Amino acid sequence: MRLDRILLALLAGAVGAGFGLTQPAPPKPAAAPAPPPDLTDYVRKADSSFAWKRAGTTESDTGTVYDLDLTSQTWHDIVWTHKLQVFLPKAVKNRGTVVLWNQGGNPGPTSTLIGFEIARKVGVPVAFLYGVPNQPLFGGKKEDALIAETFVKYLETKDPTWPLLFPMVKSVVRAMDAVQAFAAAEWKTDVTGFVVTGASKRGWTTWLTAATGDPRVKAIAPLVIDTLNFPVQMKNQLAAFGKPSEMIRDYTERKLVPIPDTAEGRKLWSMVDPWVYRDKVTVPKLIVNGTNDPYWPLDATNSYWDDLKGEKYLLYVPNAGHDLREADKDGKKQLIPERALNTLSAFCRSQAFGTKMPTLTWKYIPEDKGVTLEVGYEGTLKSQRAWTAEAETRDFRKSRWTEDVFYEAKGDAKVVVSGLVKTTLGFPFPKRGFRAVVVETEFETDGLKFPLSTQIRILSPKQ
Repeated sequence: MRLDRILLALLAGAVGAGFGLTQPAPPKPAAAPAPPPDLTDYVRKADSSFAWKRAGTTESDTGTVYDLDLTSQTWHDIVWTHKLQVFLPKAVKNRGTVVLWNQGGNPGPTSTLIGFEIARKVGVPVAFLYGVPNQPLFGGKKEDALIAETFVKYLETKDPTWPLLFPMVKSVVRAMDAVQAFAAAEWKTDVTGFVVTGASKRGWTTWLTAATGDPRVKAIAPLVIDTLNFPVQMKNQLAAFGKPSEMIRDYTERKLVPIPDTAEGRKLWSMVDPWVYRDKVTVPKLIVNGTNDPYWPLDATNSYWDDLKGEKYLLYVPNAGHDLREADKDGKKQLIPERALNTLSAFCRSQAFGTKMPTLTWKYIPEDKGVTLEVGYEGTLKSQRAWTAEAETRDFRKSRWTEDVFYEAKGDAKVVVSGLVKTTLGFPFPKRGFRAVVVETEFETDGLKFPLSTQIRILSPKQ
């Protein structure tokens, strides 16, 4: 689909021109109620089983991999042990900030490839924490089935230490302790900050790690966990899919979704909902989602984006599912999620070195026959494109996204924009079915090209 109209207007004046910032400010929303203390109580509780040790070192032309063995805690008489790897490319000199990626499983070639790739692009060490959570447990349960089991145990016992997200978060906090101690001993370096990241339930863990208020967390990058504000998101799923996603059947089968209409059920989900902690999570944040992720409704982010506090950035990877690897029209996927890794690396680098990320703002304006999207940007611009998809219903999980490039620098050319520039785009309502739209702006910083996105808007004829 070609765009109805594309108007580029350079507004080199004050930042925010054309975005209604001169209008009276709306009244401030009421502050969120204090979140339950159970998460921080568990994470901060002393545990004498915490320990770490150096397990080995591997040298290569790329750099050094340090292998550590970590015991993070004892949880309900189960000792949690982890592999922890630190990737240090030869060219990396800045070691005061570390990117900490938490994931399940054990070390392997893919994690080594991604660890070194991020470390090289960011310019700081990268640590990979494995075994989040320790599993299988309780008769062979893993992943969401294991989380659901611990949620049920909480409902049965009222013991607030049961939700599995709590020890998952504590394992990340103990990994920060271990990396700091390792860096002091091995590199004679004080690691003062971490950018914490992870995908899916490890993205969930990332949010809750920041919610503990640990001052070492400089920023977070939760990936493919587009479900903050759980009560609203469950309604979103019913509206989009007609029923809860089959990907969360471990929770529906245990009668955890819909959320039990009991005091304990509501408290359980509030203890693990990052949205509940939104006033505490003020560090910079990058949210990355795939447009075809089968877990979440396409516009799930819109249910919580405006509630987030502090600096925030968004990326949608088109034609990508829960693994963030883009698929071509024949369904063939990339080896690694390059688009997501580039944006993640740019974000981590800005946090590690204290540099400014590009600015991207947006506003959807309803019109008689469609919507107008005003996109403001500031930074080194490489390209801009609109992505659109069509669907018979609000379920876009199997839709193919197509791009419409309306600006692209030639070769090595780039446009350095100082002061906000506004692009105005028009999207007509579909005659039938639904149309989803999102605009992507590609920037370049220190030779690294990476995209950022607007929010997604779903259009229907009834609008």
